[in-house]
Amino acid sequence: MTTPLHIALVTETWRPEINGVAMTLGRMTDGLRHLGHRFTLVRPRQHANDLPATETNLREVLVAGCPIPGYRGLRFGLPAKAHLLKAWRADRPDIIQVATEGPLGASAIAAAHELDIPVVSEFHTNFHAYSHHYGFGWLEGLVAMHLRRLHNKSAVTLAPTFAMAHELTNAGYRTVRVVSRGVDTALFNPQRRNMALRAHWGVSEEQLVVTYVGRLAAEKNLLLVTQTFAAIRKLHANARLLFVGDGPLRTQLQRSDTTYLFAGMRRGDDLAAHYASADLFLFPSLTETFGNVTLEAMASGLGVVAYDCAAANELIRDGDNGRVVPINHSDAFTAAALELARNPAMLTTLRQRAHASVRHLDWGHISNQLADILHATVKAHQRQQHADLIFRFALD
Repeated sequence: MTTPLHIALVTETWRPEINGVAMTLGRMTDGLRHLGHRFTLVRPRQHANDLPATETNLREVLVAGCPIPGYRGLRFGLPAKAHLLKAWRADRPDIIQVATEGPLGASAIAAAHELDIPVVSEFHTNFHAYSHHYGFGWLEGLVAMHLRRLHNKSAVTLAPTFAMAHELTNAGYRTVRVVSRGVDTALFNPQRRNMALRAHWGVSEEQLVVTYVGRLAAEKNLLLVTQTFAAIRKLHANARLLFVGDGPLRTQLQRSDTTYLFAGMRRGDDLAAHYASADLFLFPSLTETFGNVTLEAMASGLGVVAYDCAAANELIRDGDNGRVVPINHSDAFTAAALELARNPAMLTTLRQRAHASVRHLDWGHISNQLADILHATVKAHQRQQHADLIFRFALD
């Protein structure tokens, strides 16, 4: 068994916040703690009464933060180098894991360098791509430059897919490793289908329920969801569109069509039931680094239609366990969804194969992947320290 590590995880989002990054970090951290590794979690205080938790192999250090515009309930951490230097001198980590690229993450990397502690960073979110959807497209180049410089100050950048790793490498990121995402198939599976929930939605077993799960925001390309559903409804007049999640576009979507169903934020067994009780999952986002919802939808036995990128690119075999279409081909996206809507037998086959194709992607395997990379990074840093010591001794 490998030596347990003391890992300092620096992140601006953490449970109970509901988003892909918080969920992924929680799962990976739980897995590493189960393996015996110890964590110091550094995060912004989420609210005035927020207190640091102390759990088995987990201690929290809370720092100041500010609200993120347009992301209600989320905060970015302010620079905290002096605070981190004091905390890490008192209880020195073996490695720093920087999960988010804001001012807090940058100050954590600076503190780690001053203390000569190795750093791995994670690429979770396409912030430079988001800028187009919030009126700051002119900033994309500057944001991309900032991200590259920040990540290149770490020993390793972790990417969730091989395609993303290739893209980052081509963009000048120096050392990129892939740590994929897992799914809890005991939670997300077709057996969670709930007829009482469908009755609550006002639909029978025969009616088609089309769903989108995720943030209701501009960067998710939700116009294509509503346009595709409009085409499906010409085939199935009684089909229903279900949105699971929340965000700034919810009010606009509610006003656009009073027949849409809105479940709001869901988690745990409740979220799993909402997935499995639908039939067809539309995910046209082009800003994902992975897209955990794609994996959860497949595990839940839904027919998934997505662009050929992120998780869909790595997990879906077109026409076998889902449908993927070329990026930015909106007509092809709608056509693929229509084909499944008009062919129930094909949809049923894809749903069965979707669940079977992801059953092996358990979080334990992903945690072991990450543990191996963290250990290798620590050992490489120790070797470099030893070589530097010998070099200085030789000069003397």
